[in-house]
Amino acid sequence: MIRTRMMATAMLFNNNDLLMMKRSPTRTLNPGMWAVVGGHMEPEEINDPYKACLREIEEETGLKETELLRMKLQYILIRLNQQEIRQQFIYTAETTRRNIVQTNEGILHWIPRDQVLNREIPFIFHTLLAHYFDHGPSGHIWVGTAGYQEDAVPTVHWTALVDPRMN
Repeated sequence: MIRTRMMATAMLFNNNDLLMMKRSPTRTLNPGMWAVVGGHMEPEEINDPYKACLREIEEETGLKETELLRMKLQYILIRLNQQEIRQQFIYTAETTRRNIVQTNEGILHWIPRDQVLNREIPFIFHTLLAHYFDHGPSGHIWVGTAGYQEDAVPTVHWTALVDPRMN
């Protein structure tokens, strides 16, 4: 049986630094690796990933919606992980402050943009960050699907999400 897991996360920037979490070694998903803030959507949030993302940001950092500038949905990632389809909504925003609370999920750090990709980051999210750093903020949403190149090398295929009726 295939299950689904829906998540909402945020790439939070302050000046040229990205807020990242060194995940606790006791976490179920990606223990000990680097990630951005976010997590699973609650059942009542399934149709509102923005709300889920705001909740996760406040739980993990103490930052409130009023302390976030230009928050917008930038990516949707879809991948199959064993018998689970994972769909992740990734928002970007700028923060008005750097001081944050700590969480038991890991330790938060502001990482200079040019050092982010040197961290131990799960493959699919490393690929997303590299794509964002190459393309920057976009006026559209990118959809990424995990798959393989012809030589069986894992990859993420990126497509701009567009409404065909708008052409």
